Amino acid sequence: MLSFAVTLVRHGETQHNRDGLLQGQGIDSSLSEVGIQQAEAAGHYLQDVQFTNIFASDMKRAKQTAEIIVRKNKTCNHLHIVTYPSLKERSFGVAEGGRVVDMKNMAKAAGQPIPEYTPPEGETVDQVKVRISTFLKAMFQQMADDHRNKIQLEEETQAAETDGPLAGRPDDGVHNVPAHALVVTHGAYMRVAVRYFIKDLACSVPLGSDMIQVFSACSNTGMCRFIVTLKCSDSDVVLSSMKCVFVNRRDHIKAEGT
Repeated sequence: MLSFAVTLVRHGETQHNRDGLLQGQGIDSSLSEVGIQQAEAAGHYLQDVQFTNIFASDMKRAKQTAEIIVRKNKTCNHLHIVTYPSLKERSFGVAEGGRVVDMKNMAKAAGQPIPEYTPPEGETVDQVKVRISTFLKAMFQQMADDHRNKIQLEEETQAAETDGPLAGRPDDGVHNVPAHALVVTHGAYMRVAVRYFIKDLACSVPLGSDMIQVFSACSNTGMCRFIVTLKCSDSDVVLSSMKCVFVNRRDHIKAEGT
């Protein structure tokens, strides 16, 4: 068994975000000045958190955010950022480049909630789930390969997972976990991913969680954290369990006032 943490971070703001425009996959924007400040604030918040692996979408706004966070971190600035196309933002088809409010109106006219609505030529939620599953499979294998020496017996792994109540600190949930992956991706992708983890992969959530908040959109450089436990053998690596530590945290933005 191998337990490790995954901290998901949405990229910082772009000018399209500020202007209320959809980017999706077709518009590969860089960070705005505010987005750079947000990424720096996220990096400062996470500066003492130890990461062993860094993964990012191959789109500019995510890669740039990951680079800033890694540069600010005291323990992982030597690590290589591994990019995956499967971490790209959801495609919004013909709606890309247009106003977010216009797609909301399209969804309303179709009688569908905005997270479930697929614009013409866009990517369905189920198609995004396939990409999420593809990334998870690759990440699980990479973590198992990189941390073979940290694989433990089941009873030892369960003890390692045990952690105290949340203290509102950047290292919540990771004190006794031997490996930690930072994953930088996109807002709509993260929204689908969190629901997929909980609904499809039986990921547990903290007691008393407000599920509306759990499934809500994540703000720029918002963070979610999960603890993953894998069953590892010479021939296969499979998910054993997953638990949510926190979702959509933005304490670094409050602290920096950006």
